[in-house]
Amino acid sequence: MATIRDVAKRAGVSVATVSRVLNQNGYVNEETEKRVRQAMKELNYKPNEVARALFKKTSKTVGLIVPDITNPFFPELVRAVEDVMNIYDYTVILCNSDEKVEKEREYIEVLKQKYVDGVILTTNQFAPEEVEEWDVPIVVLDRPLHERYPSVVADNYEGARLATRHLYEVGCRRIAHIQGPNHVVNAMERFRGYQDEMRALGLGDRQLVIQGNYQLKQAKEAVMAALAEHDMDGIFAGNDAMAVGALKAVQQCGLRVPDDIAIIGYDGIPLTEMTTPELSTVSQPIYEMGAMAARILIKQIEGKPLEKLHYQLPVQLVVRQSTSRRGLT
Repeated sequence: MATIRDVAKRAGVSVATVSRVLNQNGYVNEETEKRVRQAMKELNYKPNEVARALFKKTSKTVGLIVPDITNPFFPELVRAVEDVMNIYDYTVILCNSDEKVEKEREYIEVLKQKYVDGVILTTNQFAPEEVEEWDVPIVVLDRPLHERYPSVVADNYEGARLATRHLYEVGCRRIAHIQGPNHVVNAMERFRGYQDEMRALGLGDRQLVIQGNYQLKQAKEAVMAALAEHDMDGIFAGNDAMAVGALKAVQQCGLRVPDDIAIIGYDGIPLTEMTTPELSTVSQPIYEMGAMAARILIKQIEGKPLEKLHYQLPVQLVVRQSTSRRGLT
């Protein structure tokens, strides 16, 4: 394997000159740089990226912290970020925090030690002053953190109103909402959208909130318990995983979907097309969100100006079997 000394000898320059070319640090005239790069090519020289990272405090890597990789929503986000970063020759270090802020802090320390060039956060548990101390470019994805940091989110509030209104339009009048975690901004935006739409429909006094914590199993158990005590004919789940849990609960209680209870989820993950019946959902542009966040981070790393700081992308109602074929009442 060729060394930096071999390159210097082939190009007829000093080792220091080769180092300046590699690290883009200090002046090297154009002709000399061409000779060095030609020598690197002829010798198939590969720079020691670890050493370069230590020298430049950069590594051509970025961190991506997700709260729950088992939630099918996040792998599609990760794929989009990785696809864009690969175009720019960046490597993505994936960190799964299990919604635990202490684990997120530990990951940040590890990423700082590896001199990552930037971080994409899909969590909102950090205080803004804490993030400021990291001293690397930050982009917030899916869960807004603070107005000072670039963000890419979907219109969670309007999407929730859309889902609730759809249940009303297919005949539901006792509409329950399965809520995500209280500390997650998008979960609370969806909850607020449900509340406001129920009031707008004249159903404010019929609200029923079930805690599902964005988890399929927890949602299933919570819906089964709610069905034993409450009468409902529609369920708006705050994400698709909880919608699947609700579907299983309703079916295990001997009720039919959508004839007895209509169900709609939120996210638009492929899993909703694999259930029986197929689940209606409010679809987020998941891949587009991840790709946009990655492009914004690249611009920040390269010191380029951002056209705007915050992006809120529209969502789309996708009607399938779990809310169809219901007569209006």
